[in-house]
Amino acid sequence: MRKGIGRNTLLLLASFILVACGNASFFLNVLHAFPFSGRNIPALASLALSFFAVNVILLGSVALGRLTKPVLMLALMVSSLIAYFTDSFGIVISEEMLENVAQTNASEAADLITLKLLAYVVLLGVLPSALIWYAPLRWQGWRHELAARAKLLGLCMLAIVVMVMAFGSFYASFIRAHKSLRSYANPAYSLVSSIKFLRGGKRAAGKTQIAVVAPDARIAQGDRHRELVILVIGEAARADHFSINGYARDTTPRLKEAQAINLTDFWACGTSTAVSVPCMFSSLGMGRFNLKQAGGEENLLDVVQRAGVNVLWLDNNSDSKGVALRVPYQNYRSPEINTVCDSECRDEGMLVPLQGYIDSHPEGDLLIVLHQMGNHGPAYYKRYPPAFERYRPACQQKDLNQCSNEEIGNAYDNAILYTDHFLGKTIDLLKRNDKHFETALFYLSDHGESLGEGGIYLHGLPRAIAPDSQLHVPAILWFGSGYDEVDLPALLRKRHQRFTQDHVFHTLLGLLEVESTYYKPELDILHGCRKHDVGGPA
Repeated sequence: MRKGIGRNTLLLLASFILVACGNASFFLNVLHAFPFSGRNIPALASLALSFFAVNVILLGSVALGRLTKPVLMLALMVSSLIAYFTDSFGIVISEEMLENVAQTNASEAADLITLKLLAYVVLLGVLPSALIWYAPLRWQGWRHELAARAKLLGLCMLAIVVMVMAFGSFYASFIRAHKSLRSYANPAYSLVSSIKFLRGGKRAAGKTQIAVVAPDARIAQGDRHRELVILVIGEAARADHFSINGYARDTTPRLKEAQAINLTDFWACGTSTAVSVPCMFSSLGMGRFNLKQAGGEENLLDVVQRAGVNVLWLDNNSDSKGVALRVPYQNYRSPEINTVCDSECRDEGMLVPLQGYIDSHPEGDLLIVLHQMGNHGPAYYKRYPPAFERYRPACQQKDLNQCSNEEIGNAYDNAILYTDHFLGKTIDLLKRNDKHFETALFYLSDHGESLGEGGIYLHGLPRAIAPDSQLHVPAILWFGSGYDEVDLPALLRKRHQRFTQDHVFHTLLGLLEVESTYYKPELDILHGCRKHDVGGPA
């Protein structure tokens, strides 16, 4: 028998580090739901022990033999990253968040690298992993090792059963009434999310055919006017920071000047770009939307392009999240393409080539999608040129915990002010084309943003537990003088109605006068506000 510590001892030590050091957010949220009072203390202690036992079971089921050290080291490294994002931003690693992570580019990832992140990785990941790597282990043969492991896991399971039985009412409340608490369990919840994410990816990998949506779509026969519609997809903008929506600061002077119509009660499909952008272009609707299913069928852009509309997608964000795979697309993140760049390439650079594009299409309607960088966090101070830093002091840090909520709000509002400038210039472009087109602007953000309320930052929480700040988004409509089909007073009377991103698919079919049996008039924001209804079956 060689000298050294047993594998079970190493497993218990690693599990203790994970629970004690990597789960501050989990225990803080538990204490918020179950205050540390005399009656709760025994139950809370039992929960801590049960959570420790669960981690031992999860890791102990895999960390066997020569896999012991690699598995424990990997768990510590991954958990250190999860702990940083959960503790710093209130983010939980759900299946949706993993989809978002998978589509994050290098530039977005760079904005998240901070000294605090490195400290978490070193202190909670690298140092414990180094201790595990150099720890001498003894080996007593497979039969003895497996028997000892089975005994340890059995004791852990027994301990969980005993504690659940002893504090039944507490655990019933924890499991049923406070389901969201489980999403902060590190690394257990992330492991479950990863399995779901990988399974979904395998299902999607088997799909090679794209299902046709609205095969009967066509331009209305009575349509004698050309439409020029610009759809602007904002990034991480929240409704309550638009002055046109009642915000105290004057963050949208250009939109007010243009007399744009603001939809005050508009809600996002999801809390991340990876979900909301595909969802708003899908015919499935929020209730049935699934990323894998939506990726296997046509979306709005495919439908209107097949009907005869000229479609163009310009992107100053990461990408189209699969929406623009079959239409003309151009990325504007590079100064080789975008002619309006300083410290980073600006959204208004997407407007530079548009008049040339419009002039090069003498026939047919046009739908142009502009995907903004907008208010992409956490580096809000990068999202606007220096001339737009009206609100000061503005947070100049990627680590938002280094700034006050006022400084974060100032930087965020400056970025909103720049979006307003960008939308104002977009409206100017549409006005210049009023003589030849029925022009319209439709702006909406993909999702909202948390700015430190309740200790939560950024976005990406599961929709079921996400605060309104991540779901209530601004939505703006503007029509040129030649778009006389719209009854503006009637539309103004509807602007306080509740709308969601489910309305995007059908509203754009109506704006472009595309007929199809897929069109649902009740989901067209302009339904009842036109001189002639459109989009119905031929």
